[in-house]
Amino acid sequence: MQFLASLIDGLLLGFVYGLAAMGLTLIWGVMSVINLAHGAVMALGMFGTYLMFTYLGVNPYLALLGVAGLGLLLGFLMYTVAVHRIINAPHLSSLLATFAVNLIIVGVGTAVFTTSPHNVDFSMGSLSLGRIILPPTRLLAALAAVGFTAALYLFLCFTRPGKAIRAVANNRTAAELMGIPSAQVLALSFGLGTMLAMVAGGLIATFFPFTILSGGPYELKSFVICVLGGLGQPLGALVGGLILGGLEGLIPIFMPVSWVPVVEFGLFVLVLLIRPNGLLGAK
Repeated sequence: MQFLASLIDGLLLGFVYGLAAMGLTLIWGVMSVINLAHGAVMALGMFGTYLMFTYLGVNPYLALLGVAGLGLLLGFLMYTVAVHRIINAPHLSSLLATFAVNLIIVGVGTAVFTTSPHNVDFSMGSLSLGRIILPPTRLLAALAAVGFTAALYLFLCFTRPGKAIRAVANNRTAAELMGIPSAQVLALSFGLGTMLAMVAGGLIATFFPFTILSGGPYELKSFVICVLGGLGQPLGALVGGLILGGLEGLIPIFMPVSWVPVVEFGLFVLVLLIRPNGLLGAK
């Protein structure tokens, strides 16, 4: 029974991990930029939910809508200031540019919020499924992650801007020849990726304490998930998130919890050696 409870708990967390990695893989898939500010942006999402809940009294799950809007605007700003000028430059340039944004966010965040832990003090009791007890916050976070994933899928498949994003991701030059404004599409893509990262951070804040530095470990997990599912594959990010979440739920049953990152990054290396394109990645 403990095995099943731990597996379910890990899978619920895996949905949130998948949402976070989806933002990272969307940006890579459209513009081939690895966003090293991903973790810092997630931390901003945590503080966005915290501030709205603590000072405005907004339900943390309703606060996600505000966090999503702020994430979209922040993504536009980051793209305009730091990414647009180096979009066609070597990968090292984009790595340095986004890493600089990461340092700015962490520096300003440390000055404003310090590095003391914060938490969203929002309890919903416990939910019993037979002999299995689950925290409702995990279940709601998983449902919210699924909702945002479904919304992204519908947007990319059935709206004109979404189809433009897919066209630019497939062949930017051909899309421009067809009259698609690639600069605007790239800005929108970066905004959406940033939005997903902030929403995932906001969800994580509902059940874990956090600081402005808390995004770093989740950024590393997002890289593992992206490689596992296949870079540039949003659906692969969700599948990879579920696998990683399931492992995090089960590993502490058989070995000390300190072995969790060892197994995760061991899996990372293993996938790179055996199937570097990931589970759903293109050849």
